[in-house]
Amino acid sequence: MPKTNTTTAAVSDDEAMLGVFERLALEAGREVMRVFHEGCAVDRKSDSSPVTEADRESEKIILAGLRAAFPEIPCVAEEEASAGIMPSDLGDAFFLIDPLDGTKEFVNRRTDFTVNIALVRHGVPEVGVVFAPCTGRFFSGRLGRAESIEVDGDFRIVGRRPISARPAAEPPAVVASRSHNTPETDAFIRDLGAAEIVSVGSSLKFCLVAAAEADIYPRFGRTMEWDTAAGDAVLRAAGGVTRTLDGKPLAYGKRKQADDADFANPHFIASGKAASPA
Repeated sequence: MPKTNTTTAAVSDDEAMLGVFERLALEAGREVMRVFHEGCAVDRKSDSSPVTEADRESEKIILAGLRAAFPEIPCVAEEEASAGIMPSDLGDAFFLIDPLDGTKEFVNRRTDFTVNIALVRHGVPEVGVVFAPCTGRFFSGRLGRAESIEVDGDFRIVGRRPISARPAAEPPAVVASRSHNTPETDAFIRDLGAAEIVSVGSSLKFCLVAAAEADIYPRFGRTMEWDTAAGDAVLRAAGGVTRTLDGKPLAYGKRKQADDADFANPHFIASGKAASPA
């Protein structure tokens, strides 16, 4: 079979998978907003981080949909992982799910919490969606194409447009974490002499870089792979990159780490396209 046909089939498969991701993110987002408007109790997990009914119900919707559509692909989801439920073998491809990234924002009645779904292949996030149900911002990405999606008040897709990361401005616009900033992050931003700092919660930080609304997202605090995979997939699809501090692409599926927990990320810097040589 010609190589081009194989490539076309892979793209078609990713498009179909992305359609499932988008549908599940909208369904989960609708449920998240129901809980947001009705209110709910806030529990604490073993690491003292907050968890709510919205996290749990969103995860149920996403996992049920993924396992029905793709039963052969293992799922790693934040709340299941917190309960010790984890696939024994990730294989060459697996899903990473954060059903409510930015639970602190959700609890504090801020608007930029998100629903995140990603596919990782061979350690690389290749397909992903990030949906902020309170604001309606919705981003998707697969290899070679990233989009900003328009959603109406009934959680229906009514439009979409391609997005592309930009070469960094000088000085750059930096996007930072609202809830998790660190002295190391502040020092990095000062050294850049940033022209603008956009403070936003959750995985939307990756998406603002992907959509050329910012240039760089430094993260010198703790994150887990389900926090970053979907936004990272969108960014890479838009032509950007996420690198660890030693310059290597951020990898996924990290288990049995000598100095950290399974699926914990090192510090990283996400950025847009490299400037073209003069």
